[in-house]
Amino acid sequence: MFQILHGTNIDFIGQRYKAFIFSGILVSIGLVALVMIFLGKANMGIDFAGGTMIQGSFANPINVSDLRNAVTSGGFPEAAIQRVDRYNVPNAYIVRVKETSIGGEKAVDHLMRIITEKFPGNTFTKDSEHTIGPAVGESLRRSAIWAVLVSVLGMIVYIGLRFDFRSGVAATIATFHDVLAITGIFFILNKEITLLVITALLTLAGYSLTDTVVVYDRIRENLKKYRKKGEFVSTVNRSINEVLSRTVITSMTVFLVVVILYFFGGEVLRDFAFAMVLGVIVGTYSSIFVASPIVIEWEARFPKRFK
Repeated sequence: MFQILHGTNIDFIGQRYKAFIFSGILVSIGLVALVMIFLGKANMGIDFAGGTMIQGSFANPINVSDLRNAVTSGGFPEAAIQRVDRYNVPNAYIVRVKETSIGGEKAVDHLMRIITEKFPGNTFTKDSEHTIGPAVGESLRRSAIWAVLVSVLGMIVYIGLRFDFRSGVAATIATFHDVLAITGIFFILNKEITLLVITALLTLAGYSLTDTVVVYDRIRENLKKYRKKGEFVSTVNRSINEVLSRTVITSMTVFLVVVILYFFGGEVLRDFAFAMVLGVIVGTYSSIFVASPIVIEWEARFPKRFK
């Protein structure tokens, strides 16, 4: 399979307008999702929307799925359950729920009553509780958005210094494209936006940038060979084909790891792994069909290398 990828001559650049339409749809959905997140109207996690966390341990072993079913059926359908392995404290768990009031009862009291009723023969000892108010959640939400924006700004500076300004702009657009695309998909699927998801977005921004840098490096090398021929479009297309094997192998390696993490990493890491799965696919796509074609369009309107 991988031998076939050597010496390919696929016309990726020729498909750029179709890719632009597809990417435009993804970015549009992502922009809507970003506005909804900023306004707090999306399905925000406990970290952003505010909520309650309790940590404690059972006297006897218990199945995570049983605890999750008990909490979700008790009025917290979006509860996050995490088992904690602590020295000398077996059967310890963290339960996170969104802030709510059921029948005038506080979330912590309601949670404790659910656990006591569902597991009457298994005493649950609460070690700590923590509540995140709406104001703190809003502050975290705004900080997360700024973290993404500042990180992307740093990327455009790096690419601009290593290559040139237009490459930096193209790489930044591709990175924004990836972040917005994944955010939009999460919004459409009504998945929770949590700190772990934001972490995945920042990780994928770096992954996408690395893939783009590899393509740009090959383009720069080939420009020296074909500068006099004036074949800018064919040079870019040739460069993408030459690194295609590396791109596919690298992407598949990461993809397999995050797929395994998705299925076997547990409920808490599932959304993080799902974002990573989407990011590997979208990041690979954007380095081929977004970053490089933007440079092509820029060159067509403002010739630089082949005047």
